[in-house]
Amino acid sequence: MGLYDRDYTQEHYRPSGGMPPIRFGFSPVTPAVKWLLIINIGVFLLMAFSPAFAASLVQWFAVDASSLTKAIQLWRLISYQFLHASFGHVLFNMLGVFFLGPTLERNWGGRKFIMFYLSCGAAGGLFYLFLVGIGFLGGHTMVGASGAVLGMLAACAILFPHFVVILILFPLPIRKAAIILTIMYLVLVVSRSENAGGEAAHLGGMAAGAIYVMWQPWLKKLREKNRVVRWESDFGRERALEKEVDRILRKVHESGISSLTRQEKKILEKATKAEQMRNRHGSN
Repeated sequence: MGLYDRDYTQEHYRPSGGMPPIRFGFSPVTPAVKWLLIINIGVFLLMAFSPAFAASLVQWFAVDASSLTKAIQLWRLISYQFLHASFGHVLFNMLGVFFLGPTLERNWGGRKFIMFYLSCGAAGGLFYLFLVGIGFLGGHTMVGASGAVLGMLAACAILFPHFVVILILFPLPIRKAAIILTIMYLVLVVSRSENAGGEAAHLGGMAAGAIYVMWQPWLKKLREKNRVVRWESDFGRERALEKEVDRILRKVHESGISSLTRQEKKILEKATKAEQMRNRHGSN
């Protein structure tokens, strides 16, 4: 899979109609993307120069479905994303990070982007472990950032449908490319191809990326609804407190402060403190 043609990765770009003109440009690499590139390439070079070191990293940090003990070591779901098996493997994954990552990072911010990236990769690893756990696939070790990269591809296909990617040798709208890849990975997993575990990770990452993006509007509405509910609840409690304070003050006026119960005195004290706080904040 070849990646990716863009000036379309500028988030402000919106085609007014028809097919957008193809432009070849590179926007500056964003900070989180830069560090992902440095770490992944650096780890790969260390592994390439020292086979013993590479074997040790795979032993301790790859997703490993060969035993239950290793399968439940959750740190592997993150660490395996920084290990790659070959030059082509790291090259194509880092091209994906380089071309797709900056747009998402600029839109979401570095922290949110990194959480999204690592979560998609982890989802890919989990889906592979699930298929091994139910006996559909055989257990072995797995490395690579492909799940995270395919998660970014799915997210960009939903958020930026004007993107064009190079799939093998042909430029395609990103949504068509995402559909083609999904079908291809499904066939390879169902047919238990030689790299079915890796294809499962691709599917898991893509699903996580798509679900995350589609879930955001619903999550935003839920947060707004909860905010309104909290405001209405706070407003209702405040109105109830005001009514109770009015009643207590009438009682003081009619019968004196000595007629108040301990609970009524606490309510009056609470209302007094709340009023003092509001006055203090209003004067700042």
